[in-house]
Amino acid sequence: MSYAVAGRRVLITGASSGIGAALARRLAAQQAVVGLIARRRDRLDEVLADCRTSSPQSAMWVADLGDTAAAGRLALQAWHTLRGIDVLVNNAAMPKRRAVTALKPDDVEEVMRVNFFAPMRMTLALLPRMLARRSGIIVNVSSVGGRLGITREAAYCASKFALCGWSEAMAVDLAGSGVAVKLVQPGPVDTEIWDRPDNDVPLYGGPKVDADLVAEGIVAAIGSDRFEHYLPEVMALKDVVDAKNADLDAFIAGAAAMTWQ
Repeated sequence: MSYAVAGRRVLITGASSGIGAALARRLAAQQAVVGLIARRRDRLDEVLADCRTSSPQSAMWVADLGDTAAAGRLALQAWHTLRGIDVLVNNAAMPKRRAVTALKPDDVEEVMRVNFFAPMRMTLALLPRMLARRSGIIVNVSSVGGRLGITREAAYCASKFALCGWSEAMAVDLAGSGVAVKLVQPGPVDTEIWDRPDNDVPLYGGPKVDADLVAEGIVAAIGSDRFEHYLPEVMALKDVVDAKNADLDAFIAGAAAMTWQ
């Protein structure tokens, strides 16, 4: 099923860099009206300027989604400014690479606020309006770390597992309502998430894909009949998750052995 994005109003969080910025530029180039949310005004200004060359009605909001109490209000403000939202893309996320033995409760709660509670609040703010008109698409950008427990990523994986479970149950609840849910599971993407301060050095040293390739996959996912999308598909990420689910004990033992090599 194709989805004509021209004229559609798409709200994207985490839009100042990486996947969010690439997705905003790609959708605007196809004449979608994009609403951009991120913390960094200078970077967001650059993305918005690019988007407005082909989508002059696009707009932006500078906000820290760690302030979850404000997330719902921000979503409604964007709805009124854009005169409705057809697609909500919950993309903003933060890492926390740290062994569980070194985590503090505040560390985990910070990650949960940005990676799960903000998407939850934005979704619940917009959902009644989407249901009233019986149309809308909610895209939650999770991670392969939402299906696999990754070494020294307990806080991050907890937030992404929560987003996966939320999305799956929500898709069941909303079946037949006219509102669709899409769950996106990117693999290793070449973004700033690998270089964020106050994080351990990444253990992963393998290949990373360009953010624009994942953005292309998200546009395709929006128009797809399927719920879950592992991106990019060429990395066979779903096969890894399926193998883990087939023998979880073996997966844990293998991951632990690799960690201490």
